[in-house]
Amino acid sequence: MAPLVYHLLLLSLLLPLCLAADPNGQYCSDSYNGGQIRSNINYVLSDLVAKASVGGGFAISSYGKGNNTIYGLAQCRGDVSEGDCSSCLTDAAKQLPVVCPGKSDARIWYDYCFMRYDTDNFIGQSDTSYALILINVENATNPEAFDKAVGKLMRKVEADAVVPGNGGLGREEAKFTPYITIYGLAQCTRDLQPLTCAQCLSAAVELFPDYCRFRKGCRVLYSSCTVRYEIYPFYFPLDGAVTSQGEYSKFIWHP
Repeated sequence: MAPLVYHLLLLSLLLPLCLAADPNGQYCSDSYNGGQIRSNINYVLSDLVAKASVGGGFAISSYGKGNNTIYGLAQCRGDVSEGDCSSCLTDAAKQLPVVCPGKSDARIWYDYCFMRYDTDNFIGQSDTSYALILINVENATNPEAFDKAVGKLMRKVEADAVVPGNGGLGREEAKFTPYITIYGLAQCTRDLQPLTCAQCLSAAVELFPDYCRFRKGCRVLYSSCTVRYEIYPFYFPLDGAVTSQGEYSKFIWHP
């Protein structure tokens, strides 16, 4: 069986099994014309699902020739299970061409995974040109002290993420009061070198004072890294029961 036919068949078999989930957002750019790029996108998407589902939640892929080459990347959040990872990737591969029809630069963010493809080779490059920012609409109690505690926590999380062997993932928690714990997470895509990862995370955290000041929770989603803090447990293994997440506003940062 030809490789392209095999991957299209694999994708068609995987998609109906996915769990329905709403993405946090998507980015679509650069229109294309022609069936060859569409075929190359299909190949890359199915290849990413197949590789990342059994490859520790991360994969890169490329297919095509010349200007028709498509480059792709898929990554799950480093703390999620293999089953949740596979389901998220399958859903991402299904939805990405739907939410970005006719676009050769497409990206989609979920809670558990991220997927993108492009005609430009972005592999190994930090991309901080576009961000989704999700902000809890409620202010924290004792906000000045809370923001200081968040800053201290996120510095630890950033440092954890670049430690060799951590796969670009950092997780930490800190007691703010006897009744309030702050949870922080940072993750880079695994194609980045440690220094490039650190620079991406630093750029993401630097957006907190402008968009998330005094807020109970916030996350910045770049294409190469993400940072997040909350006052409820959101990463695995869960530290107690998950409480109400509250209401969030969404902002798009695009310089």
